[in-house]
Amino acid sequence: MKKIFSLLILLSTVYMSFAQFPIGHQSLTYNDPARSRDIANEIYYPAVSAGNNTNVATGQFPIIVFGHGFMMGYDAYAYLKDALVPLGYIVAFPTTEGGTSPVHADFGADLAFIINKLKTEGGNSASPFYNHVSATSAVMGHSMGGGASFLACENNTVPTCMITFAAANTTPSSITAAYNVTIPALVISGSVDCVAPATTNQTPMYDSLASICKVFLSINQGCHCYFGDYNFYCTLGESTCLPVPPLDRASQEDVTLDFLKLYLDYYLNGNASAWTVFNDSLTTSSRITFLKSCPSVGTDNISFDNLIHVFPNPAEDYFMIELPLVKDVPINISLMNMLGENIFSCREQSNNSIFRKEISTENLPKGFYLMIIEEGHQKFFGKIVKQ
Repeated sequence: MKKIFSLLILLSTVYMSFAQFPIGHQSLTYNDPARSRDIANEIYYPAVSAGNNTNVATGQFPIIVFGHGFMMGYDAYAYLKDALVPLGYIVAFPTTEGGTSPVHADFGADLAFIINKLKTEGGNSASPFYNHVSATSAVMGHSMGGGASFLACENNTVPTCMITFAAANTTPSSITAAYNVTIPALVISGSVDCVAPATTNQTPMYDSLASICKVFLSINQGCHCYFGDYNFYCTLGESTCLPVPPLDRASQEDVTLDFLKLYLDYYLNGNASAWTVFNDSLTTSSRITFLKSCPSVGTDNISFDNLIHVFPNPAEDYFMIELPLVKDVPINISLMNMLGENIFSCREQSNNSIFRKEISTENLPKGFYLMIIEEGHQKFFGKIVKQ
């Protein structure tokens, strides 16, 4: 009970920082000159006032590009834009490949292009999103759109992360593409999905991912179509193998949003508290089962040796390192981010008995970092949080 109470307090802290923005909407078509292809989009964004073609609210916001399922329109995902846009995300729904014979490769390329295009729109003075686009972004998708997300993110490090719902294997293969997806990924499935079962779709996709940090989350009793709002074609197809889903749509959407908001808050907003709650929820929630592989960071249970002091931690502008020093033995210090990239390193040596060094975090994005300290043949690991 104490842990649940603590989680509730932390959850309220995570979300209290968000303003609730009105939802604006524009229908915009962008041309990909490399393919001579027009890509129509329905774009929802934090606005000054709700409605069509209203001005974007003051501030810069992360981009989310979402791929729809087979024969499913963007309107089947109203619950997602209704939940995410007020929290400060720009959500774009490309409407291409909506017919009975979609070309998966084109849809994946569309998702990749729109991520790039909307990021550049932030620097385009003629765009409604001028000066309103932040540096972070995500590719998301459901069913066919989930599979196309793997195609979009193959050999593509422009998106900050990828999230898929009941991803269906595509042609070309999403499973094969996953071998070349290196950005952080969250793969969500339903345990009773009979349309794109996890065993032949999401599980091999997850296993194949080259992401340095990847999470597989299965919603207990979750089905395929309830990752979206009602859609006639999806419902008709699923009714042939699962006439009555055991978990109702509202409950499945609630579970999806609970984990999705935390994941996006960490990766797109740099909120370290959200990552803590996300990981605690994975292990305590009875609504899901999960797999997780984040070997580059591995910070969940890492703490420094008692002889090493790093403070303040969490840090805002700097942190200080103090440790006993063996005379004339050099000290190597490294910081790694969630992608496994070395973002700071230095080599120090001192004749004093105590080694002290201040390291600036002023220009680091918010989030978790792994610090590695090497003293002679000894190596110490610890978690640093930039808040």
